[in-house]
Amino acid sequence: MVETICNKLTLRIRKKIPDVDDERAEIINYGLQLLIGEIPKTFIIMAIAWILGVLDLTILALIFMLPYRTVSGGVHLKTHIGCIVATSIFYIGNAILSKYLVLEKVVQYTITAAVWIISMIMIKLYAPADTEAVPILRKKERKLKKILSYIIMSTTLVISLLIRNTIISNILLFGTMFQTIAISRFIYKITGNKYGHEEYEKSTKK
Repeated sequence: MVETICNKLTLRIRKKIPDVDDERAEIINYGLQLLIGEIPKTFIIMAIAWILGVLDLTILALIFMLPYRTVSGGVHLKTHIGCIVATSIFYIGNAILSKYLVLEKVVQYTITAAVWIISMIMIKLYAPADTEAVPILRKKERKLKKILSYIIMSTTLVISLLIRNTIISNILLFGTMFQTIAISRFIYKITGNKYGHEEYEKSTKK
């Protein structure tokens, strides 16, 4: 249903703006699907979080990890059900883990160090992790987002170590870990995603 609505809206836009070519129309359609699909998805996820008693922590997980996700990118599930499930695991799972899992200081420092090292490697290899629908092709933009990914990820982990509230500290740590996993080639493969810039480069070489 969402796809049908977005297709009709895209068609109307193309009729009103003849300059919109097929490539731009695809981007517009994808953006509309994200926008329209996000509204019911958000309500569903928030309802699940409320039922599980972690609504406030889920909202915090969403807010805290938005900067890192914005610059580093990550997978997008191709179905709305898949997206709801993945997002629930990402944010609600983070909230539940953070609420009930108590980490000893030594364990916390060890995990944080491991997450930082792995994140540095993943950012170097894959960030910003784009998609075929919305590839990031400009070199300056890719370089800037990669640098910001390093900075935001590292800052988030440092704050997680300094903050006294253990739940908030966990949210920052686990959120960084989940987001780093979301840009990895392994997750892209199992979710059927491809890095947009890589596919573009392949097509230009043919």
